[in-house]
Amino acid sequence: MSETVTVDVVLPCLNEAEALPWVLARIPAGWRALVVDNGSTDGSAELARSLGATVVTESRRGFGAACHAGLLAAEADVVCFCDCDASLDPGLLSGFVAAVAAGEADLVLGRRRPQGRGVWSPHARAGNLALARLLRRRTGLRLRDLGPMRAARREALLGLDLSDRRSGYPLQMVVRAADAGWRIREEDVPYLPRSGKSKVTGTWRGTWQAVRDMSRVLAEPADHRAAGRAGAGSPSGGAR
Repeated sequence: MSETVTVDVVLPCLNEAEALPWVLARIPAGWRALVVDNGSTDGSAELARSLGATVVTESRRGFGAACHAGLLAAEADVVCFCDCDASLDPGLLSGFVAAVAAGEADLVLGRRRPQGRGVWSPHARAGNLALARLLRRRTGLRLRDLGPMRAARREALLGLDLSDRRSGYPLQMVVRAADAGWRIREEDVPYLPRSGKSKVTGTWRGTWQAVRDMSRVLAEPADHRAAGRAGAGSPSGGAR
């Protein structure tokens, strides 16, 4: 890295006690894990505390609500996001943070590469592909995945003024970053068998509800004020 930065990792959590020990053990040394408990009933919050994580409570259900609560609680220079179900290795975020700290990218996203058959359900993969195409039409970005694993500077993220609190949150982050001219990069990451069932894409109904949420985000008009909201020292330039 070209500079030393502090890092917080936001881990939205709803009944992930089975996966938490592995996930938290993979957080790089010196980084802070922010486990955002979104109404767990399996002791996830207590387990996370016992394993050294900082626990944030978000009573409003929704993936976006949990992610944003973590962002608001973060204090580090760079904030990372990662699912808490053991499908993604947070240790791989080190490369994402290095790129952000070095000024090589403003937002780094993990492109999920399934490790084995059945890891990524056909309906979830189809929904993701459809959204990637819609995103390209809306922003010009040639992304191949809209996965949850990512890293960016905290102040710049806050400047995007994200408002979605459901499944559209990750997409809204990308859309508003693109509108603000951020340099957005994808890095391949292994996509592992998750622990438990997905709360969003575990069913066709859940998948298409997520697609509807994200379609609303894509329908938002471009807001060029986003570049100004990001603040001093924030991303600029728009390499695609």
